[in-house]
Amino acid sequence: MKLKRILPVLLVALLLGCVLCTTAYAAPTGDVAGAIQSTWNDASEQIKTVVNKVVFPAIDLILAVFFFAKLGTAYFDYRKHGQFEWAAPAILFACLVFTLTAPLYIWQILGM
Repeated sequence: MKLKRILPVLLVALLLGCVLCTTAYAAPTGDVAGAIQSTWNDASEQIKTVVNKVVFPAIDLILAVFFFAKLGTAYFDYRKHGQFEWAAPAILFACLVFTLTAPLYIWQILGM
């Protein structure tokens, strides 16, 4: 009884696999590395622009919000206990400075 239910499902999956699977060729010569390299050369400037104008500012915004929130909580802890904890705000500030200045030098490191 179970076989009668499972067999049509397997046959449909096999049929769809045969119909929808096609062979992908890199180039007429079979040069896979050349196809990847030409695709990267075409897309690298677009990737660089998106990272500089979208990714880094988003990370900067998130780190700035976390930095000021942690600075505020550290101040309230100072008012309560009399000791200011510098570690977390200092780490967040260092990460913020790193991501703010990263677009200036990251592309030379990556060779773009």
